[in-house]
Amino acid sequence: MIIVVGRCIPYRSKKRDPSSCVQQGSTPIDDLEFLLISSQKNPRMMFPKGGWEIDESLEEAASRETFEEAGVVGEVEVQEYLGTWSFKSKSQGIFHEGHMFPLRVTEELDDWPEKSVRRRLWVKFSEARELCWHPWMKEALDVFASKVSKRKEGTQIYHFKENTVVCCS
Repeated sequence: MIIVVGRCIPYRSKKRDPSSCVQQGSTPIDDLEFLLISSQKNPRMMFPKGGWEIDESLEEAASRETFEEAGVVGEVEVQEYLGTWSFKSKSQGIFHEGHMFPLRVTEELDDWPEKSVRRRLWVKFSEARELCWHPWMKEALDVFASKVSKRKEGTQIYHFKENTVVCCS
């Protein structure tokens, strides 16, 4: 038996003065923050995930679970699908197939369904890689970083406009 789950890597642009540009040599991934949440069973940090209901798409499942577990809403970037990772649940002994999507956070809520059992933490890319417990989550984060870098390949200076990284002109 394989359980299919949807997962998101929630991210946002760092809060900066929109009129300023980042120094040369900075990469687009350095200009983003990533949201990790604590596990319900231990202090390990991870990306939100959850089961796929029959009446919803994988993207909808990933978005719903991100809201329930992390208290954020945003845009699931379906065109930037990161891939599928298989892993075995230690608690259930069942294989899961995790489909990963980036989710650009547009709103962070003060109250959400799992607020009492989860801790959330915004971190930069290198910290997210270090704190993620599961190796496959680190791989998904690396895939996302690669996609972000390719989007902005050849450019060196960035600024922020409406929570989106864009090239200075």
